[in-house]
Parts: sequence; structure tokens; C-alpha cells
Amino acid sequence: MTESPLDLTRRGPRLLGGGGGGQGRAVALSTASTVVVVAVIAALFLLAPGSAQVRHTFFSPPDLWHSLIGDPAKGYYSIGVAIWLNIRMFLVAEVFILVFALILAIIRQSSGPVLLPLRVLALLYVDIFRGVPTILVIYAVGFGLPALDLSVVSTQGPAVYGVIALILSYSAYVCEVYRAGINAVPLAQASAARSVGLTQAQSMRYVILPQGIRTIIPALLNDFISLQKDTALVSVLGSIEANRAAEIYSATVFNYSSYVVAAALFLLLTIPLARFTDHLIARDRARRLAGAGR
Repeated sequence: MTESPLDLTRRGPRLLGGGGGGQGRAVALSTASTVVVVAVIAALFLLAPGSAQVRHTFFSPPDLWHSLIGDPAKGYYSIGVAIWLNIRMFLVAEVFILVFALILAIIRQSSGPVLLPLRVLALLYVDIFRGVPTILVIYAVGFGLPALDLSVVSTQGPAVYGVIALILSYSAYVCEVYRAGINAVPLAQASAARSVGLTQAQSMRYVILPQGIRTIIPALLNDFISLQKDTALVSVLGSIEANRAAEIYSATVFNYSSYVVAAALFLLLTIPLARFTDHLIARDRARRLAGAGR
């Protein structure tokens, strides 16, 4: 007898031996092998000739704590407080990227001759900002806009310019993600929408976009994981975010434990989002397999 796709979705992970009586033994073996690997890595680290110096430089408990809470009187900032700037930049940039990238994708997918100039501009935009490193975009925006000496544009803070640069850079990538989702919708769906009297714009809004966006949510979340990390690049403009606060602490007390604190805080932000992305991918796969088995 052959298993249906729905049955396959109910099976345990192959890493743990799947379902059945062998699952307990597989869990025990995987746990034991994990413990052995971790123990070997820990032993190599602790027995290395320079282990004590590395532990003092990167994992000093007093420095870990002091860099987390900060002490302005001694000339360094709290990384725990500075991470909130990274979070705010991420949230603001995410909203604008979702909207701006969608507009770019719709323009690139348009076929009317009147929109040809906009399509060309959108294509150039995507090619340029996907090809230029994000750090260079941050430099160009962060130092270029203030140099224009305009009343509003040139008087913003470094964090604002950093968010603008992130929006410009990531919108080019997310635009292509949107286009991949739109192109994944079967042409028959668009034809059926037009056959019932919907215009091209209505077909895009009510038929194509809802289906296309649903398929690209995991890809969007992966891009936003990268976006969360790249907010640290804004430190080159002088913003006191987590990475900059860690750098100031390190330069003040000559200890790198602050970078470990900053890395741990970024992990606390990105790992839950990564696991949520995996959950969405698994759920979408199960849904597709269930639909294929009907």
C-alpha cells in the first residue's frame, strides 16, 4: 500500500526516526550525539592555550552585565536600551518596504504602453539598488542628503537617513519577491477573473495579489530577518544603536564582551522570527500536500 500525501504530513521528522516504535531510540541517539558534539567543542575551547584570555575578552561576566545596563557617567551606553532603536528602525522600514515594493512590483507587471516610462524607471531602480551594497546606500543617503542643505530633507537625524537607505535597498529585493508570487499564480486565474467582468486592476487586487502574497510570506519574513540585522549598519552614521553602543563600550574599557551582548540581543530578535518562518513553510507544505491528496 502507498501512503497518501496527507499521511506523509502526519509522520514525524525523519531526523527523529519518524513515527513508530523506533522513535524513542532515535530520540535517545540524537540526544546523545548532540551532547557528545557539544562536549567535544566545549573541551576544545576550554583546553586551548589561549582559552582563558578569550573568555576574559569576550565572556567576562562583569563586562557582559555593565555593557548591557550601561553607565553614561563612565562614557558608555546601555546596549539593552540601544537595541530599541534597532527595533524601531526595523518596524518603520518594514511598513514602508512592504508598500513601496508592492507598488514597484505592480508597475513592473503592468503591460499598458502608457506606463512604459514607469516600467523602465522601476527596472532601473531594482537593478541599481540590488547591485549596490546596502552599506554604500547608507553612506550615500546619510551623507548626501544633509549636504543638499534643504530645509526639511537635510535636517533629519542619522536614524532617519538610515531607515531611508534601508527602505531604498530592501524595496528592490522585496519587489522581486512580490513579482515571484504574482507570476506563481496560474494564468487561468487571471483569465477567469477577466471572464466574469473584472478589469485588469480588479483582477490584480481581488484575485492575483491575495493568492500571490500568501505564497511569498515565508520569503518576505526571511528578507525581514536580514533587515533586522542590517539595522546595525546605521551605526556608521553615528546613531547609538546596539552595535554602536557595543563599539563604544569596547573602545572605553578595551573588552569585547559588549559585542557578545549585542549579538545575543539580535539573536533574541531573529531566532523567533526564523522559527515562525519555518512554521509557516511547514504549514504551507502540509496544506499543499493535503490538497494534492484529494
